[in-house]
Amino acid sequence: MDTRFMVDVAMGRKPADLVIKNGLWVCVQTSELIPATDLAVSQGRIAFIGASAAHIIGTETLVIDAAGRYLVPGLLDAHMHVESGMLTLTEFVRAVVLHGTTGMFIDPHEIANVFGLPGVKLMVDEAAGQPIHVWVQIPSCVPSAPGLETPGATIGPTEVAEAMHWPGIIGLGEMMDFPGVFMSGEQPHLEMLTTRTAGKVIGGHYASLDLGLPFHGYAAGGPEDDHEGTRLEDAIARARQGMKVMLRYGSAWHDVAEQVKAVTERGLDARHFLLCTDDSHAATLVEEGHMDRTVRHAIAEGVPPMQVLQMATINTAVHFGVSREVGMLAPGRFADILLVDDLQDFRARTVIAKGEILSKDGRLCLELPHHPQPAWVTGSVHLPRKVTAEDFVIKAPGPEREGLARVNVIGIIENQAPTRHLKLLLPVTAGEIRSSLAANHPSDVAKVAVIDRHHATGRVQVGLVSGFRFTEKCGVASTVAHDCHHLLVVGTDEQCMALAVGRLAETGGGQVVVRDGEIVGEVQLPVAGLMSDEPAEIVARKTASVLNGFRGCGCTLQNPNMQLSLLALVVIPELRISDLGLIDVVKRQCIPVVERMDG
Repeated sequence: MDTRFMVDVAMGRKPADLVIKNGLWVCVQTSELIPATDLAVSQGRIAFIGASAAHIIGTETLVIDAAGRYLVPGLLDAHMHVESGMLTLTEFVRAVVLHGTTGMFIDPHEIANVFGLPGVKLMVDEAAGQPIHVWVQIPSCVPSAPGLETPGATIGPTEVAEAMHWPGIIGLGEMMDFPGVFMSGEQPHLEMLTTRTAGKVIGGHYASLDLGLPFHGYAAGGPEDDHEGTRLEDAIARARQGMKVMLRYGSAWHDVAEQVKAVTERGLDARHFLLCTDDSHAATLVEEGHMDRTVRHAIAEGVPPMQVLQMATINTAVHFGVSREVGMLAPGRFADILLVDDLQDFRARTVIAKGEILSKDGRLCLELPHHPQPAWVTGSVHLPRKVTAEDFVIKAPGPEREGLARVNVIGIIENQAPTRHLKLLLPVTAGEIRSSLAANHPSDVAKVAVIDRHHATGRVQVGLVSGFRFTEKCGVASTVAHDCHHLLVVGTDEQCMALAVGRLAETGGGQVVVRDGEIVGEVQLPVAGLMSDEPAEIVARKTASVLNGFRGCGCTLQNPNMQLSLLALVVIPELRISDLGLIDVVKRQCIPVVERMDG
């Protein structure tokens, strides 16, 4: 930035490129609403903001009359995964720009689990060409839990050190190996030391309800923020330990309402709270919004609009050390500006980023750069043989052909990432444990399996899950399976499950629903088996067919495809499944699906 030039613009010695007149300035740095404000932009940055910019208007200056609308800093998403939208980065940006998002802090650990550091570099390069700000965190845990899963690639301290100095890298992605931190494991501490030495931010992920010594040990390790809290006490504990509390409101994870009570009821300083989405699928982006949706939700939970906007702008910028660049409307900052009619029902009427008008009245005003994907990112589903119904059979232990078996079952918690570890008694028929539907049993238990898609081992691990409430013969398969991203399938009928898996082997990845032997919902995701290069509207329609397929199978969960995708995430308690077996996350060990026969 040429500061002498900016001074000349502010003083009126040079004309501005853009002037916005008569706005109501949402001054997040002072918590003021300042009427009758003019703002002048030059070379993509704010040169002047104050009572009148008449002295800066030249013959070629573009002038916009805000007509009393609010002037709001562009919204910043403090933590998110682009891949969860099932869109390439460019298509994700195309979708969120309309909703006032002008900056994102992304952790591409999904593609990293498929392709390693080259996958991360692919995202970094694409981020550099976007019309909004996209900062990248180098993934810290690939695999997310060493020894409990097999990823497609690995990232360790050497790779972190290499990537930490790439342009566009803002810090270390969420440190999911929280036991490795509080048990003083070498790898997580080396990665955090590398980040700290580079002067960058260490992202946190403490997915445990235990706020005792393990939590204190994790905080002592150095993570500077956390988005995994779900309770009021989680928010308070993190803030007291010096962490920034990231309040998450994505497609399926609704963790703002309880935690924000730390501000609204307990009076904690709101400067230490940030807003993020974490995971938003395409349908949410198209139909409901992105960070604007999160802002509206937080306001509805009783947080004053000014504090909410600070959580979505300046607080995030300060935390990541970029408040000289973004996060407020002030001289020298990028001209990331939203024109908004109503702060309560927050919707961006006009979106400006880096001084360019990106959207107006819900329509894009510029064409985003085309970013073709290299050929190597497709064809990531490697199955050495055809998967059959027999692969999903669960045999009861011992010679008994009939009776009851005591089993470990993954219990879904709707709209939350954690699961419950259920211990149930299920009937054994002809030596097998079947789904509730197949066994005509009221327990709401389906089968779930993880199939290695990275290394062509043919390995299939089968378990049991409760919470989908299926009422039809079905199988739902997905190559989106955080964070290992093997092929994950759930269902009540082994043949339908096999058909769904076979379909993904044909298409190169995605999500597919099979009911009674017929495909009733599908989205194809050829890029790493995680993303489509089609526009968000098209992907949203296809993901809607998957959600409709779930409903057609009797599932009543709000976001079942998101809940499905986390069944293999072996760092969030209590029970998960990986390609190595059923995982007790609390004990960090494999346990049997069937413990014993009970008669």
